[in-house]
Amino acid sequence: MTSDKMTRSYPKFSELPLDPSHPPHSAWGLWGMDDELGTLNHLTPERTVAAAKEIKTGARFGINWALEQMDYTGGFREVIKHEIFEIGKCMNDDRITFNTQTSTQWDGLRHWGFDDGKFYNGFTQKEILENKSSRLGIQAWAKEGIVGRGVLIDYVSFAERNGIDYNPLEYYAVPLKIAKQIAEECKFEFQAGDIIFLRTGFTTAFESATLETKKSVMSKSPFQYPGFESNFEVLAWLWDTKIAAVAGDCPGFEAWPPSEHALHQILLAGFGMPIGEMFALDELAKECERQKRWTFFVASEPLNVKGGVASPPNAIAIM
Repeated sequence: MTSDKMTRSYPKFSELPLDPSHPPHSAWGLWGMDDELGTLNHLTPERTVAAAKEIKTGARFGINWALEQMDYTGGFREVIKHEIFEIGKCMNDDRITFNTQTSTQWDGLRHWGFDDGKFYNGFTQKEILENKSSRLGIQAWAKEGIVGRGVLIDYVSFAERNGIDYNPLEYYAVPLKIAKQIAEECKFEFQAGDIIFLRTGFTTAFESATLETKKSVMSKSPFQYPGFESNFEVLAWLWDTKIAAVAGDCPGFEAWPPSEHALHQILLAGFGMPIGEMFALDELAKECERQKRWTFFVASEPLNVKGGVASPPNAIAIM
């Protein structure tokens, strides 16, 4: 992945869109109108080499929530179905059927478009449903993976230190200024090509919740969960900092419902920025605290599914 195919110098958020006929705040054409990587273009070979230097102790952490943990969705999405069957004497196969949105996943560029039916670089909902082209499919990310420096914004620990009480199974927005404060306290600076991970405590709380609590959580309309505050200041910061991808342990990177403006459409359809959801970050957070550093090497290999909309990340963090 490389950014040397940019069609012009990197613009500021305030300069978007590059073409007035494109959707507001979109970066269509920056890496060419046939580009399928979006902000993953920031993950240059040079930045991968630099990210590898984050490996100092060799401590490794799978950051994928178990596929079966989202065991109740209120019927909105089907839960995992796992079958084991015998194909011969003492020989077994298994079959797994699951929705890619019901556990840890990367939202791909086919997941959420603008209201006019256009996705990144102008691909349309009509073209996706016709399924005659694999353009913007998750296979484009599987080719080289999502590999770079991960940074953990551990809001759970910050809240505990500062006596902040909130319910991770309800709406709660983490302000950008607090995220920057956490980074300052943890003595790291955000860099171009970073992959951000926000820890809010959602996955842990959901995993330990009773069925009745899960039913209550999933029955709310709209669905509510914690995440980043959602406004144009956040979008500008993510774009201008050249963040490669954003992720969290909650069902969406931005708190839902949006505080001001939903990030999903502009991040995915405008920037081409992957959104990771429901990552398992607790053990990684413990090690970050133990080592007193919150940056690490992360490697993710999405499923190589032609035309795929989303994918489990198959991700591992190495410190």
